[in-house]
Amino acid sequence: MEQLKKWQTPFVFLGVASAVIAITFSAWMAMLNNFAIERAQFGGAEIGILQSLREVPGFLAFTAVFILLMIKEQTLAVVSLALLAVSVSITGLFPTIYGLYATTVLMSIGYHYFETVNQSLALQWFKKDQAPQLLGRLLSLTSIISLLSYGFVWLGFHVFSAQYLTMYAICGGIGLLLTIFLWVSMPTFKADHVQHKHLVLRKKYSLYYLLTFLSGARRQIFVVFAGFLMVEKFGYSVAQISALYMLNHLINIFAAPQIGKLIQVIGERKALTLEYIGLICVFIGYGVVEQAEWAAFLYVVDHLFFAMAIALKTYFQKIADPKDIASSAGVSFTINHIAAVIIPAVFGMIWLINASLVFYAGAMLACCSLLASQWVKINNP
Repeated sequence: MEQLKKWQTPFVFLGVASAVIAITFSAWMAMLNNFAIERAQFGGAEIGILQSLREVPGFLAFTAVFILLMIKEQTLAVVSLALLAVSVSITGLFPTIYGLYATTVLMSIGYHYFETVNQSLALQWFKKDQAPQLLGRLLSLTSIISLLSYGFVWLGFHVFSAQYLTMYAICGGIGLLLTIFLWVSMPTFKADHVQHKHLVLRKKYSLYYLLTFLSGARRQIFVVFAGFLMVEKFGYSVAQISALYMLNHLINIFAAPQIGKLIQVIGERKALTLEYIGLICVFIGYGVVEQAEWAAFLYVVDHLFFAMAIALKTYFQKIADPKDIASSAGVSFTINHIAAVIIPAVFGMIWLINASLVFYAGAMLACCSLLASQWVKINNP
């Protein structure tokens, strides 16, 4: 058997894969709204349909387990990354409403299938006592590459007056080259346990499912409504919003590894408690804030709490039957995206009545998460 080189490790595989995600998806997000309006002639209705279509593959993530009947998880990860990279690279070729719908759906399938198996592989490959810290390092790496990707897009448009076709092709092409590197240079890493090839729903994971659903709801409030608040109420420009994105990633570069270490020291229940108390304060803050600077502060703190989601992943790793991890990853991803289907539409109606009520509802969801997290118990062997 050929001896592996020092860099041929599961962590490096997931690190390079995270770089592909950061380069392609960050660039796609950075250019989406402007490309949709300027080139594809989108209006509000078309943008809403596109965002709904983008979330459908996440809702259907449980179907990944059926694909695993035919190919290995690591192979599915590489194929998903390739689909994501190719979809981004050709986006500029289809500057029409239906063209952007099509490339978005293909991109989303690659993105969501990868994220499903990415979580599964990390929890299988990383030892339980190392997982929080290693996941924190991966999150930090993702933030570094995302920051560079946003900077590259800004440089391309504001300094070199690049075209969308060129920028999409370059970012997608770099992602595809890195994916090919993974395919040709990385061996197949073996997990300690053979994974179930059928859907797994177990009563003992009920608390994890509940916390995952509530986490998905909170994510939608941040993604859909917090950014909208910054623009509608405080008049933030595209440049200012981009600066906030970059600041979020810059902070995460240093904070994420430390959060991973913190979870490793204090345990998942205390970490989740800290996260949800903080979120209650942040959501109430969104509801009452009147100064743009304080709103930006809340936005940055809100994003910082995303790193605390490591605790939910490692909690599941510690309670799960090792053979359930792959199947449960798809199920949990689907549960997380139930909120993506419900929250934007329902809370959008609430927004029309009173925007603050959306964030007070978010605070109530965080209260539910806080209450549920007190039942988190881990019996280490």
